[in-house]
Parts: sequence; C-alpha cells; structure tokens
Amino acid sequence: MSIARRLVVEADGGSRGNPGPAGYGAVVIDAATGETLAEAAEYIGVATNNVAEYRGLIAGLTAAKALFPDAGDALRVHVRMDSKLVVEQMSGRWKIKHPDMKPLAARAAAILPASSVTYEWIPRAQNKHADRLANEAMDAGRDGRQWEASASTAELDAPARTPLPDRGPPGDAVAGAAKARAALAAARGGTADAGTLFEVDAGASEEPEPTDVTAVAGTTAVPASEAASPQVGWAAAPDLGAPATFILLRHGETLLTPEKRFSGSGGTDPELSAVGRDQAARAALHFAALGTVQDIVCSPLRRCRETAAAVADRLGLDVRIEDGLRECDFGAWEGLTFGEVRERYGDDLTAWLADPETAPTGGGESFTEVADRVAAARDRLTARYAGRTVLVVTHVTPIKTLVRLALEAPAQSMFRMELSAASISTVAYYGDGNASVRLLNDTSHLR
Repeated sequence: MSIARRLVVEADGGSRGNPGPAGYGAVVIDAATGETLAEAAEYIGVATNNVAEYRGLIAGLTAAKALFPDAGDALRVHVRMDSKLVVEQMSGRWKIKHPDMKPLAARAAAILPASSVTYEWIPRAQNKHADRLANEAMDAGRDGRQWEASASTAELDAPARTPLPDRGPPGDAVAGAAKARAALAAARGGTADAGTLFEVDAGASEEPEPTDVTAVAGTTAVPASEAASPQVGWAAAPDLGAPATFILLRHGETLLTPEKRFSGSGGTDPELSAVGRDQAARAALHFAALGTVQDIVCSPLRRCRETAAAVADRLGLDVRIEDGLRECDFGAWEGLTFGEVRERYGDDLTAWLADPETAPTGGGESFTEVADRVAAARDRLTARYAGRTVLVVTHVTPIKTLVRLALEAPAQSMFRMELSAASISTVAYYGDGNASVRLLNDTSHLR
C-alpha cells in the first residue's frame, strides 16, 4: 500500500491594471510539518487577475505532483487560495462562462484526480507567501528579468504555520508522531487546531466570507463546522450559521441621474449613460478583485440589468431577476425634478414628505407600499441564499428601505440617507431574524 502524502498548495496571481502586467506565485507545503517544499513564480505578461490566479493554481498543482510522481492515488492536495472565483469554480459550485477561464480550469483539473484535490477559500492575509511570490514575479518582469527562487524572500513574509496531528487511523506510530508535532507547535507558541490545516498568527487572520460547503463534482469542501461563527450585536451566536449577506449596488447613472429627476418604475426605463457604463465596469472590477460574490439578483429595470450584466460577465455568474426590487412608481412625477414637482404639485409633495402612506400624484406608490414589497423580496432572497453572499443590484428607494428596516428606523429616515450612483451598501441577515448594516454609500471603487 502506498504511503499517503498530504500536501497543501497555496497559490495566488495578480495583475497591475487588470488587465495589465501580471504574475503568479505558488507554494507547496508539507501538511504534516508546515515545511515549504517548493515555490513557483512567473511573470506572464499582460493578463487579468483571474488568469494569473488560475496560472498560479496550475503551477502549484504541477509542482505538487512533481514532488511525488509515483504517489498515485495516495497523494492528497489541499488548495488554499484567496480567489473565491477560482475556488468556487474548481469546486464545481460556480459555472465557468468566461472563455479565457475554461481552458485554464481544464488544465488544472487534469493534473491530479478530482478525488485527490480539495479547495478552500482563505482571506488574503493568510495567503501572504503566494501573494509575495506573485509580486516578486511581477517586479522581475517590470525589470526585464526572470524570477529566481534563490533570490526570493517571500517565505519571510509568510505567517507561521503549525502542523496538524494526523487524521489517519489510530495507532502508536500515528499517535506518537502527532504528539511530537503538537509539542513542536507548543514550542513555537502555537496550538494544533483540528479545524484548520495550519494555525495562523493572530495578527494575520481575518474572518473568511461564508462559502457553500457542499461537495460537488468529485471535490470535497471544508466542513461547515470549521467556518467562523457570526457575530450578532455584542454577542457571538455559534448556532445561527453564516448570514445571508446582501451587497446592495445601486445602478450606474442614466441621463436623468445628474439632473436629479424622479426616475421610478412608472417612467421611461432609461438605459445607462456612458458615465453609468463606466461605473458599472468599475464595480465589476471591484467585485472581481474582492472575490466574495456568489450570486447576483437585480431589479427588472434596464439600468439595473445593464449594471448587473457588467458584473456577471466579469465574474462568470448568472443574473436572477427579482421584481420586488424595482424602484418606486413616482406617478405623475416621473421625469421631473424636485423643484418642478414642488411648482406643479406642491400640496401633494408636502403630504408625501410628511406621511409614508401618501402616494405621489397620479397613482404612484407610497413608501409604505414599497416597503411591503421590498420586505417580501428580502424574505424570499434570505431564504434562498442563506449563508451566501449575494450582489443585489437595485435602486435608491429599495436600498434605503432595506437599510431602514434592518435598523428598525422610522420611514422619515429615508430622507436622511445619501446614495450615490453605483454606490455599495451591505446588510447581513442572520437566522434569528436579526440584521446588521455593515456599509452605506461606499463609492471608493469609482475613484
């Protein structure tokens, strides 16, 4: 019987421009001792982040196989990457739609049997070794030279690793080796934690985003028991599981947006302007780099569908339409500025500002009616996407409503919030009905 070989591959890739000058880095680690066995890095010319990440994965798996070419099925490789896209696609949970990704994923899948490889997403702070290798490769390419392993200092930046006790069958030899490694861990100031492959220095750790842990297409996912517990208020709630996290993206600008005209679901349904398309593209780049979006839903209105499509094309995801996310129907006020409405329908506007039950002139929707349908859509989506991170592309009124409801704030708070075009807000929904507002009106990705 072949001796089982347990290895860890940590891989990363980067692009300075996306697309731009790109490189990858990969490191192969002995899972039993935490020792670095091999490093690989290369400057690959102009490419995207995702291409570089896949190239890093391919290099890492190739290096792992080369270390033990005769191990066969006894070789077990656990891949750790901070690219949610690569981890989810290689685990079989996300579709691979981008033509540049498909051949790279096929190359990676062909290196080792699917039953021999598992995948885990980790925060970037826990992937410093591979990240440093990728940056060394890009620096080398910038200087017109090749990356050289002998000159690398990437391992110096890597977080300290503590080896795990073996998870094999009981026995004196296994138990003795496990005790020896546990003693070594204690001497280094760490602990052998059965929930992770390595214990990472506290200063370098951060809570991972929730992932779907179902095994798909012959791969094995990390057990849910190993995921970090969510926090509700000041207290931990370990029995609630990961929240449904809604990343709320307001659509990009239309021609009506800079003029501050009412533009709801009862108007002309305008398309994105040139500025709006650029904002959508910047948002897509941001979410691709972030690597946390697992699903996309959006309002049926054109400006949201166009914004969502820009992100979906970049991430290789489908878009689900949710009618409850459409903008408020502003009735006769559609297409008018606030000043024009005050001039033409002054009394109606005053009543609307004072009472959420009042609808705009001409049969539009009141804020109470909008809140009812948005809350119903929220309940459907939190049930469907429990424990997942969802990009929700919608409008000013639905986003303000979701934030208001999460805070249990009065309806008048709607007029105290600013939401810029293509801004990002985030709300997390827990299993006990509690919600946590984590971000509001962030536009840093547009700068």
